[in-house]
Amino acid sequence: MKIALVGNPNTGKSSIFNMLTGLRQHVGNFPGVTVDVKTGEMRLGDTSVSLVDLPGTYSIYPRSADERVVYESLNVKTKEDRPDAVMVVLDTSNLQRNLLLASQVYDLGLPTLFVLNMNDVAKRRGIKVNEEGLKSYFPEAEIVSANARAGMGKSTILEALQDLPARSARANEPCEINDFPGQEKETIRRYKEIKKMISAVETVVTKQDFTSKWDRILTHPIFGYAIFASILLIIFQFIFAFANYPMDLIDGAFASFSSWTANMLPAGVFTDLLTEGVIPGIGGVVIFIPQIALLFFFIAILEETGYLARVVFIMDRLMRPLGLNGKSVVPMMSSVACAIPGVMATRTIADRKERLITILIAPLMSCSARIPVYTLLISLVIPETKVWGIINAQGLVLFGLYFLGTAMALIVALILKVLIKTDEKGFLLLELPGYKAPRWGNVGLIVLEKVRVFVWDAGRIILAISIVLWALASYGPSERIQMAENQAKMTAAREGMGKAETDQLIASAKLENSYIGIMGKGIEPAIEPLGYDWKIGISLITSFAAREVFVGSMATIYAVEDDGEEQTPLIEQLRKEKRSDGTPVYSLATGVSLMVFYAFAMMCMATLAVVKRETKSWKWPLVQLGYMGALAYFGALITYQLLA
Repeated sequence: MKIALVGNPNTGKSSIFNMLTGLRQHVGNFPGVTVDVKTGEMRLGDTSVSLVDLPGTYSIYPRSADERVVYESLNVKTKEDRPDAVMVVLDTSNLQRNLLLASQVYDLGLPTLFVLNMNDVAKRRGIKVNEEGLKSYFPEAEIVSANARAGMGKSTILEALQDLPARSARANEPCEINDFPGQEKETIRRYKEIKKMISAVETVVTKQDFTSKWDRILTHPIFGYAIFASILLIIFQFIFAFANYPMDLIDGAFASFSSWTANMLPAGVFTDLLTEGVIPGIGGVVIFIPQIALLFFFIAILEETGYLARVVFIMDRLMRPLGLNGKSVVPMMSSVACAIPGVMATRTIADRKERLITILIAPLMSCSARIPVYTLLISLVIPETKVWGIINAQGLVLFGLYFLGTAMALIVALILKVLIKTDEKGFLLLELPGYKAPRWGNVGLIVLEKVRVFVWDAGRIILAISIVLWALASYGPSERIQMAENQAKMTAAREGMGKAETDQLIASAKLENSYIGIMGKGIEPAIEPLGYDWKIGISLITSFAAREVFVGSMATIYAVEDDGEEQTPLIEQLRKEKRSDGTPVYSLATGVSLMVFYAFAMMCMATLAVVKRETKSWKWPLVQLGYMGALAYFGALITYQLLA
């Protein structure tokens, strides 16, 4: 059995979905289009039911790609492909706006359940709805009340769904939706009927204007931007203040586990693979879970409270002169998590030029894949000091990197506005939801989902590349390796080195003459002006698969080089790394140069593939790769030369 979950944006549809499915849910693409659709499993008696959470829409008539998903899901010709029932979530505090979609879905002839959600908001606004009166207008539908954010109404919904198919006499008589012709007249007719319906079923006792009072502050043309910037700064301060401790514990734990494994297992290729490839590779993923979790914890709170919609609204004034509109903020904010859903989210932008510009600049937003790189480099070269005695310098630098990416995205958008010609005129149509206290269960589910996606998706790539890197770093041309080893032994004997120092020198010589070392030495002349050595160059190459691979690559390279009995945490290995003249490799100039490089570089093959699919051409992903690569190289070059 399959049930479709539909509703307007900001009706609490996601809360209903989470309440009914819990952790039994996953995200996938709707067949044929790159629009995310959540699917979850729930129990109706002894039956397992699939609940499909379709994108939010205001009408059955599609105006964008995500709304077309709703249209095509419900308006299918064959009975086998149609959902067995439809659950329509309505915001009780804004019923008139919700009833257009509800009435259209009802007229499809499918078994329909109306869920009057957000009763707590309606109560605060003094709004009462006569459910029996509403039932008289939709006699074949079942109507129940719920307050999903408070976890209320689950059993009532499940009971109604169990009886729903039997109650509908119209289940086998689906009505056709005429896609475009006559929809304007039809919509006007429906709204006339809805206004009469509202006057009969809704009573407004009192009106509290709590939302408007806060909006005068949070959407102010000056204070609104200052408040948003302050919120972001506070978030990044928290991330560095609270994530450092668990990260240090995880880093030390993996180093100890690698050493323990090396001591417990017999020496050999398999043990080396585990201790120098697999374990450091996994550690390079797990260590960043605290920061990923904290970032999405705060983003989820901003979304749950309704504040992010205000950010979209105030940013429209800033983005309009740049060839964008406020809707571009949603893909750009999504790109802070990952550029792939950010690019997909541009399908809500109707104007072709604004959509294309948003696609091209979305990867400049600092995504979660950059967090491991930023964190490693900031911890390495930025001291743990306080600015003005209260602001953490490391958190301030992290905020600066996010600001740098955003500022460059807006500058590029302005340039693209001039270069890309179109006669279309874009507009912003946005509903600001009421303010709500965050539902901590929903916040927890969002954090768990984002961490799971990061660990699974990034972890697979990092682990695979770590194994390949270990092999390339452990082997090389036999004659060249032997010659390097002999020369290292002679140097150690001449300088009177002990066994530990000799072993370390031999390991370094072997690494430098391995296959990966030869590749690194080959590109070193091109990256030396940026302050990078051949080891950094190798990590740059591998991270073109995905940015976060940089950390795993560094961990593998240095694990192969570290031939001691005890594995040293990566951060300590990097701090001890010296150039031939004795100066540290990871100076302030090199570290900041790398941060700038990763802030601008288009290092994600998956994003390029999605851009190609969205634009239906290789032209735009190649343009994106080229301009972002140039920004990264010359930005890093200028940074290093200024700071060196």
